[in-house]
Amino acid sequence: MNESLAIILTIVVGLAVIGGFIPVLLKARRNSQNYTGPRDANDPASLDGDGSSASSTGTLLEDRPETLAPASETAVEEVQAAPTLEKPLPVEGRLVRLRARLSKSNNALGKGLLALLARETIDEDVWEEVEETLLLADIGTDSTMELVDVLRERVKVLGVRSPEHVQAMLREELIKLVDPTMDRSLNIERHEDRPAVLMVVGVNGVGKTTTVGKLARVLVAEDKDVLLGAADTFRAAAAEQLATWGARVGVPTVRSDVDGADPASVAFEAVKAGIEQEVDVVMIDTAGRLQNKVGLMDELGKVKRVIEKQATVDEVLLVLDATTGQNGLTQAKVFAEVVNITGIVLTKLDGTAKGGIVVAIQKTLGVPVKLIGLGEGADDLAPFDAENFVDALLS
Repeated sequence: MNESLAIILTIVVGLAVIGGFIPVLLKARRNSQNYTGPRDANDPASLDGDGSSASSTGTLLEDRPETLAPASETAVEEVQAAPTLEKPLPVEGRLVRLRARLSKSNNALGKGLLALLARETIDEDVWEEVEETLLLADIGTDSTMELVDVLRERVKVLGVRSPEHVQAMLREELIKLVDPTMDRSLNIERHEDRPAVLMVVGVNGVGKTTTVGKLARVLVAEDKDVLLGAADTFRAAAAEQLATWGARVGVPTVRSDVDGADPASVAFEAVKAGIEQEVDVVMIDTAGRLQNKVGLMDELGKVKRVIEKQATVDEVLLVLDATTGQNGLTQAKVFAEVVNITGIVLTKLDGTAKGGIVVAIQKTLGVPVKLIGLGEGADDLAPFDAENFVDALLS
């Protein structure tokens, strides 16, 4: 009996001791799950007392530097250190570079014509070659016939055809075709109560987002305060690509963090932010779309209408790939009907003899080529100048 009682008492005492250690162990377990150091980028956000996240991400983001509470004096220095921004080349520097590259890579048209017209005897076979050279350069049928007729008459009157005379004649007639009288300035002057708004449109793969980024550099070099709107919500990397371009020169980007968001909504919010922040220019990048897709073209028209609820669209630039030739002209006609194109950006003129598309587009649409790009470099975009363009072809 005494032995049984002793065993029972031993068990009771053991259970009591174990029970006393359980709360201590539980407390230690809870403490081990708390963060004692700085959070990593992938750590979950801390929760407020009501269980909600202490910070949340809105649908629309703007890539501006955030003000962070410093943890130490060292942190203060890191936060206050200004990011290193690229300094875009001035307009004059870009024009010199582009002219040099054009004269090296895109002068087949000019040199071919010079060689043909400088021959001692110019018969019908030569004139056929002249026509073929012009057509291959995508100048267009009407413009080709017009130029050939003028050249025939002038060569007949000229008689002696020295290289200098032929070059002067060609330069004069080509400049007339390119039409230096067209207004090629960008409508980017801020209004009294709102920024200028610029839309960039075009088919897939012509370089719209890259063009917006390069144009942002041009405007920054001219001391413009710029804001970008990433309304290309269908291409996964488009918004990130645009934001990267902007960040390189200190330009913020308004974008959506929702895949497939309504592009008109993003454009609206970008213009709204531009008005609130009193910037000079808001540039809207739009999704690439084929000109024969009626639904997508209607959506592009909607983007423009939504923007116009709070600001005018001052400039609509159509980006065309020079290598597409007459296909580019077909695209231009459809886009012009939907969003009233005000200017053309002609890209990828490097390594091609398709520069004559400048003449065809302007003659058909009555819309000037305002910018040209000759390469992939960040500063390979410059204002189009008729005389410089022709001189580069003939150099």
